[in-house]
Amino acid sequence: MIDFYTWSTPNGYKVAIALEEMGLEYKVHPINIMKDEQFEPDFLEIAPNNKIPAIVDNDTGIKLFESGAILIYLAEKTGKFLSTDPAKRMATIQWLMWQMAGFGPMLGQAHYFMHFNPGVSEHAATRFRVEAERLYDVLDEQLEDNEFVAGELSIADFAILPWAARFEWHGIDLKDYENVLRWYRAMLARDGVQAGVKVPNPDYKLPVA
Repeated sequence: MIDFYTWSTPNGYKVAIALEEMGLEYKVHPINIMKDEQFEPDFLEIAPNNKIPAIVDNDTGIKLFESGAILIYLAEKTGKFLSTDPAKRMATIQWLMWQMAGFGPMLGQAHYFMHFNPGVSEHAATRFRVEAERLYDVLDEQLEDNEFVAGELSIADFAILPWAARFEWHGIDLKDYENVLRWYRAMLARDGVQAGVKVPNPDYKLPVA
């Protein structure tokens, strides 16, 4: 059994999707970041960086924070969605790191200046809108010859999808990115994806494109 500490954010959704797709048994512990519950001492013992998501694997006693590390751990635990073939494995990790280093942080900045605080800084809004477009170009090119981001369905897809699902927040029309749109729709059709994004909010739905 895995204790899963999360909230309704892209980083929380990516782990929830993985847990569902991997068929793991887990218990949800909502951490309401709007009420600063991520700063509670009990949670900080698991996630000292005071960010969701985090997990405790009661089978092994391992505690983990950082969504990328959690995804790799779960994939290795189950033997799913992270190939043991060296080339395929590194392709997956490469695109997972791309999401962790760019597609998440840069789009998060786009959300801040374009969705939550429009007009605060036109310079910042333009900077991160342009970067969002560049990142979507990179993803679209990668998906031109690949059904999934790393060639086969993997934790990289689970990591990228929840950020791509907020395309409206960073001024992106997925119809301008034909390959991303095809991949996005294919991912939304998966039962594990649909179940994962309802954790911990059963009313949440990914936007249709």
